[in-house]
Amino acid sequence: MLEHIKAYLAYRGEKYIKPEKSENLAQYMTGLRVLAQSARKEFQTLNQLLAQQVTPFVPERASQWMNQAQICRPHFWCYYRLPSDSVEDVALATRLYGTEGDFGISVEVSFVERKKSNETLIKQHRILELPIKAPLYYFVQENGVSRRIAGTEGNRQLLKEQVASSTVRKVLVKYDVPVTEEMTPEAAVHQLIKGFELLIPYYEQTKK
Repeated sequence: MLEHIKAYLAYRGEKYIKPEKSENLAQYMTGLRVLAQSARKEFQTLNQLLAQQVTPFVPERASQWMNQAQICRPHFWCYYRLPSDSVEDVALATRLYGTEGDFGISVEVSFVERKKSNETLIKQHRILELPIKAPLYYFVQENGVSRRIAGTEGNRQLLKEQVASSTVRKVLVKYDVPVTEEMTPEAAVHQLIKGFELLIPYYEQTKK
């Protein structure tokens, strides 16, 4: 299951150089590019299967495997929106996480940083108005550092205070689907659908 993604994760953070410019590393870089493209295709295929089950949400293109600095991304993502949503709105998204030895795909309520408006963070923070419990959890950005926080009522109240005081900038709500060797694409999609179902109330809360 997702063998190319698993293999690719070993190279996350590595600098890619075009083979024609990498001299004695040309063969290595060619292999890296082929693997990365195959991993991204696996992620795209999984999201295409998921998209068929979560209509009317429409998936955007999956992220590229390297950033503008040509560094291999540590994860891929794909945002899902309703036709009525704008690009600055809070959306649902799938995101690859972990390392080659322990990885999975999460579903989250979040937004695209480079497309946000002055209102986007205000809308995102509305997720804290709803109660939460496991298996959902928070992913919090504070002073540029992101960390996971358990989905408990105590943490919800604390985060509301920290957001109000601007101690915490951003709070996502997430659901993880660990990927195992024996997991089929259909089984993974089934779990991702469950994540969508659990997170839709939070997504809807950002629209109020």
